[in-house]
Amino acid sequence: MTLDDILNAPAPASGWILAQDCAETGLEPADIRAEMLRRIGQMRESIERGLSSDARSITGMVGWNAKGLWDAQDALQSPLLKRVQAYAMAVNEENARMGKIVAAPTAGSAGTIPGALIGVADHLGLPDEQLVDPMILAAGIGKAISKRMFISGAAGGCQAEIGSSAAMAAAAIVELLGGTPRAAVHAAGMALMNTIGLVCDPVGGYVEVPCVSRNAFYAVHAVSAAQLALAHLESFIPPDEILGAMASVGRMMPPELRETAEGGLAQTPTGLAVTARMEGREDESGGMIELPMA
Repeated sequence: MTLDDILNAPAPASGWILAQDCAETGLEPADIRAEMLRRIGQMRESIERGLSSDARSITGMVGWNAKGLWDAQDALQSPLLKRVQAYAMAVNEENARMGKIVAAPTAGSAGTIPGALIGVADHLGLPDEQLVDPMILAAGIGKAISKRMFISGAAGGCQAEIGSSAAMAAAAIVELLGGTPRAAVHAAGMALMNTIGLVCDPVGGYVEVPCVSRNAFYAVHAVSAAQLALAHLESFIPPDEILGAMASVGRMMPPELRETAEGGLAQTPTGLAVTARMEGREDESGGMIELPMA
């Protein structure tokens, strides 16, 4: 399955993907849809838990962001933007607290799809049942991506994780709002194209900073890509070629920028202090390293 296959599929693209999946697995369509609805429910539960808790993660770096944004005044008077960002961070802070989340496609990028897709649906008052087929399309997009490159930060940088999740979310939103398979795939392509080169540099090696806020940013990124595609804008570079370029860039990345915590934000003074504190090391004066925490 390629992105071009999905682009040329009969509408809705999710129906074509579902038929392919049933042929491969032997499962019935109703069983797959029921499982997808269950997972959407789990995504929603992680959003709800995340929005109601300000408990810190084990490292103390995150935990209050989603609730803080959700409870804050909407200064921009942009409820969709605020909702999408808060939902995305809620899921990833649940992950940082070792709560139950749905990896989509990874734990580090788990907030992007629920933030974007469920956020848009709630903004428009749409029930979870209407998200099942868009989620099936998202899964198909993820499968097509995984056939061309690894979807892990350790293999290809954060572009491989958050880029994939943003592409999946963008395509799903397009189908949710009645867009064509071509529009959905071009939304995915634009999301990928504008993520190329993003490094994976988690502070201390923990999926917290910058991961939590990065999901908020790229959930909005996915909504932006969907809006462009629904307005009939398309990527100049064909989506499968974008995917090939991203895979190539991932192979070029040095190990320091692929989830090793040996480059980027992880090597800033504060990033190094976090690592030292978590390892129980002391600073040069002999005292434990103190970090500026919220």
